[in-house]
Amino acid sequence: MSFCLGIKVIDGLVAIADTRITTGSERITARKLSVFREGDCQFFMMTSGLRSVRDKVLTYYGELQEAAVEPADRLFKVVNRLSELIRRVANEDKTYLEQSGLSFNSHAIVGGRLRADATHKLFLIYPQGNWIEVGEGSPYQIIGTAHYGKPVIDRVLTYQDSLRTALKVGVLAFDSTRISAADVGFPIDVALYRRDTFSIVEHRYDAEDLADITSWWQEKLRDLVRALPDHWLDAAFSRIGGSAAAPVS
Repeated sequence: MSFCLGIKVIDGLVAIADTRITTGSERITARKLSVFREGDCQFFMMTSGLRSVRDKVLTYYGELQEAAVEPADRLFKVVNRLSELIRRVANEDKTYLEQSGLSFNSHAIVGGRLRADATHKLFLIYPQGNWIEVGEGSPYQIIGTAHYGKPVIDRVLTYQDSLRTALKVGVLAFDSTRISAADVGFPIDVALYRRDTFSIVEHRYDAEDLADITSWWQEKLRDLVRALPDHWLDAAFSRIGGSAAAPVS
């Protein structure tokens, strides 16, 4: 599987994608986050699902870009193009993949801002080619292995948070996922878009780069569990004798 997270806050966009590819007993590293240019503006795309589907869609998109007379001026137009290409690849490959026991489950997250966009945008594209725009009420989407990282984000992240806070929360969501999912791991690729810049900055973090942070987070969680008020436990523990603080003999 994959872990690809797109976050939209008032200050801009954060994209985080792991790089682990698992094929049977083999583990390799491959990029799942790509940055593209339309005119003088940039956007990112992340994908989960079969790597062959991703590679074919990106190849077709590159061909479209080369043939285009003018660059797209709004990001939803790029999303529409990508949606059409996903459907095209589905028409070409889906039947054969399913005959081999493989699912056509390619999801994509696209984010950025083009010249005619009023502000930065974030979209989720489904395998069927339909899409949604990410809004302020739920300012993120995860594709791939989503359930381990969601609780961290749902409890902490708001649209009003800074770009720095969004990246912190995103990294913690990834850390929670890699602990529980063997097919998600370092290195991670990060893309940052700051509001009104029309450009994207990329960075890669290896495990050693974030070792202190992940250790700090784990110890803080343990400390918080130990510090959690426990008087409410007495109602249950009284039924087996003694208080919640007393060891069971």
